[in-house]
Amino acid sequence: MIETKQLERRYGKGELEVVALKSLDLEIKDGEFVAVVGPSGAGKSTLLYQMSLLDVPTSGEVMINNVKVSGLSESEKASFRLHTFGYVFQDYALLPELTTLDNVMLPMLMQGMSHEEAVKKSMAALERIGLSEKAHNLPNQLSGGQQQRVSIARAIAHNPHILFADEPTANLDSTNGHLVIDAFESLHKAGQTIVMVTHEEEYSKRAARVISLKDGAVVSDVKK
Repeated sequence: MIETKQLERRYGKGELEVVALKSLDLEIKDGEFVAVVGPSGAGKSTLLYQMSLLDVPTSGEVMINNVKVSGLSESEKASFRLHTFGYVFQDYALLPELTTLDNVMLPMLMQGMSHEEAVKKSMAALERIGLSEKAHNLPNQLSGGQQQRVSIARAIAHNPHILFADEPTANLDSTNGHLVIDAFESLHKAGQTIVMVTHEEEYSKRAARVISLKDGAVVSDVKK
């Protein structure tokens, strides 16, 4: 599903250069639930941003389903992201003026899906994460945990090949954090490929595979 070959990401030049990823080779298979962990500055989010086409590597390749995505044009990358990936970020990234349902529908409408079909798929996604009764609420009428679960519904409504999550529990208390991970576990059992960056060990333990980074390199890779 995902393969990186000699992936490097460097920032700055000369004495100020920082190597965030060092010649990293990695494979993630279809249907895996992977947690990427490590200390601050280890390269966790940098790796996720390379795999999910939100940043450009300094050198090396990223392959998704045998497609060399690191070589696509910007417009091709935008289309690939929209149709192939789902994203969950720590700040929820919901539009405050839109209802829960409208927030979930938005990416599918951008894909060109009909309004009727987008409503159907959005309600199904909200049902999966237990928030269908909040479909017509605005984000400020939801708790932080509920907002994050809405962002998960938005990410999965179009059945993405890969779900990327960057510190999805960082802004949540323990109860809501566990609800979010419960949702990921349920999606994983249904066959969803998930790559999650987290600094919280209790949540990483619930993934099926844990990749630990340090100084931009893999120091351990453990499958359950």
